[in-house]
Amino acid sequence: MRNKILSELKTLKISNFLFLTIAGIINAVGVTIFLSPVSLYDSGISGTSMLLSQLTPEYMSLSFFLIVINVPLFLFGLKKQGISFTVYAVYTVAIYSLFAWLITDVFPVDVSVASPLAGSDLLLCALFGGFVSGVGSGLAIRYGGAMDGIEVMAVIFAKRLGITVGTFVMTYNVILYICCGIALDSWILPLYSIVTYGAGIKTVDFIVEGIDRSKSAMIVTSKPDEICAALSKQFECGMTIMDAKGYYSGDEKSVVYIVINRFQVGKMRELVHREDKNAYISISDIADVFHAANM
Repeated sequence: MRNKILSELKTLKISNFLFLTIAGIINAVGVTIFLSPVSLYDSGISGTSMLLSQLTPEYMSLSFFLIVINVPLFLFGLKKQGISFTVYAVYTVAIYSLFAWLITDVFPVDVSVASPLAGSDLLLCALFGGFVSGVGSGLAIRYGGAMDGIEVMAVIFAKRLGITVGTFVMTYNVILYICCGIALDSWILPLYSIVTYGAGIKTVDFIVEGIDRSKSAMIVTSKPDEICAALSKQFECGMTIMDAKGYYSGDEKSVVYIVINRFQVGKMRELVHREDKNAYISISDIADVFHAANM
């Protein structure tokens, strides 16, 4: 057991810690500069911590609840997620908590009444708060950590409850925003917080998966050589040919698999149908592409 822990600790990278530091700082800026000043709420444990900090004595701050709630959740998920993830996640939350405290209590920035950048405009604060904190959360995920312990709980409990991880997180956030509305006796801020959540989750997708996502195409054809030659000449990329057989016709076919970017889809379709008018093309989104030389 000890050897396994030491082995996992050796996989930790300084570069990851650097990016996780940046992620924590960015998330702290998004929450303390845009959301907290106008009483909007982030999602997950971050949003829960914001609500609790408003309902409890002043010394129990946002930073306090971020550590007290998140760290036990990450440690609880240690067996499921592994040592390296837990170390990265706890470090990220620690940086987030530290800079949230520095911005609100140490730096000469007034965030007590309104956002220093967006004033009291709830829509601007919701959109930019969600976007900035989403960049931080996305960087944290991309470099092996996490900003919020709710994802860990989702991975552990979602399957037991017979739901997906996404459904678990969404359900938690819906309950959180309902609690915020009841506690505040107003639904305006919780509703704007849903805008924050939407902006944040979309930004996380962009950061983790890339803004310009690749496309994969599966081409069912009886002329694989001609199609591959045309695609190779145009795009200068590799392809994979697989044998196939039509279910109804019983004809022997081939499936050509190719990965391209979204700007190449139209040209690819044109080239394929020029070589084989009866070719069937299926196109899907791809989040990441890894080459053997880079693994």
